[in-house]
Amino acid sequence: MKNIISKKTAADQDIERLIGLQLRFGVIIASLIVLIGGLIYLKQFGALAVPHYHSFIGTKAGYTSLGEIFKGVYTANAKGVIELGVVALIITPILRIAFSLVGFIIEKDKLYIWITLTVLAIMMASIFGGLKI
Repeated sequence: MKNIISKKTAADQDIERLIGLQLRFGVIIASLIVLIGGLIYLKQFGALAVPHYHSFIGTKAGYTSLGEIFKGVYTANAKGVIELGVVALIITPILRIAFSLVGFIIEKDKLYIWITLTVLAIMMASIFGGLKI
């Protein structure tokens, strides 16, 4: 008796390959964005005096919304660019789930479509539930 579960169609393998590439490139792109932001940060603040670690002064919370992050990137602010890299890293697994959903829709696998939709909805509610845009 043949094992039906272990058989994969060419479409399944293509979708898995696409998802793997998306994850790999998502992490690489996010890392490059953060690296560029770090280099900009060193250029902007690297020559400042040594910080005084014995006293801590609070700073204004910045980049708490996507609008502020994009404004920071537009003005070439290092912290904004770094935050954009973090956002890109957060978006990577969300896109993976979305690509999986498309694959399950193509396969017409209703159970996995519902499971993937549920996972995607929970992630979106968790991420965007308290975010002010």
